[in-house]
Amino acid sequence: MAQEFRQNEVQCITQGGLHRLAYTEWGDPANRRVLVCVHGLSRCGRDFDSLARAMAGDYRVVCPDVPGRGLSGWLKNPMEYQVPTYVADMVTLLARLDADSVHWVGTSMGGMIGMALASLAETPVQKLVLNDVGPIITAVSLARIGEYIGKAPTFPDFAAAIQYIRAVSAPFGQHSDAEWSVLTEHVTRRQPDGSYRIHYDPAIAVPFNATPPGKDIELWSYYDAIRCPTLVIRGALSDLLKRETAQEIGGSGPRATEVEIPDVGHAPTLMHEDQIAIVRDFLLAG
Repeated sequence: MAQEFRQNEVQCITQGGLHRLAYTEWGDPANRRVLVCVHGLSRCGRDFDSLARAMAGDYRVVCPDVPGRGLSGWLKNPMEYQVPTYVADMVTLLARLDADSVHWVGTSMGGMIGMALASLAETPVQKLVLNDVGPIITAVSLARIGEYIGKAPTFPDFAAAIQYIRAVSAPFGQHSDAEWSVLTEHVTRRQPDGSYRIHYDPAIAVPFNATPPGKDIELWSYYDAIRCPTLVIRGALSDLLKRETAQEIGGSGPRATEVEIPDVGHAPTLMHEDQIAIVRDFLLAG
């Protein structure tokens, strides 16, 4: 049971209308201990397959595809591709799961969603892992991401798609050819003519590109309101979560514990056993 996954979906609503939120679920569906894992800006829930397999004996692990990505529906109004929409969707998801409390792992954007949800009064988030994200999103990283986000390139074959993902995701650090194949498989789709395309709504870039250039995004109001135990994982080469920010957050809000992953930028994929062990040890402690 723990090694099998199930693909499900729940219907959510915004002012623009209804949309599907797809999620992959691992472990015993009757387990009251729920772990939610949420991906980065242009990725999808299947990024967490390795972590989910490792945690499925202890948790019901749920990995949603944020709207506009993966198997989830696309939003009619592009300006709704923002954190408040995603938080509302996650509350709907937790209601579907009948989960009164959860542990949360969020990579980049998924961590921003987690911070926003954990900052609320009566939050269901009881433990929080922020994977290479914190209360300051640097302008440098936003400029780098802006070079490719929203583009919808096509590739003549899967090998070319892998080459592209390896290029834009080089900060992920060293991975085997097989791992790069997995990291490409779920964020691309094969077309009838045999070509491949990036599988997300290009309009996710609309609100992203509306951010004033050259300015950091500050989320201290979220972070300082968090009260649950929090772990911050930082890629040692990250351009999104600066080392000084990672050190500063240990003295405010939830006074997070910080762990740094060597030879990795933005963001650790949590696919490798040493990274999985960091998450597992924190979540299962106590």
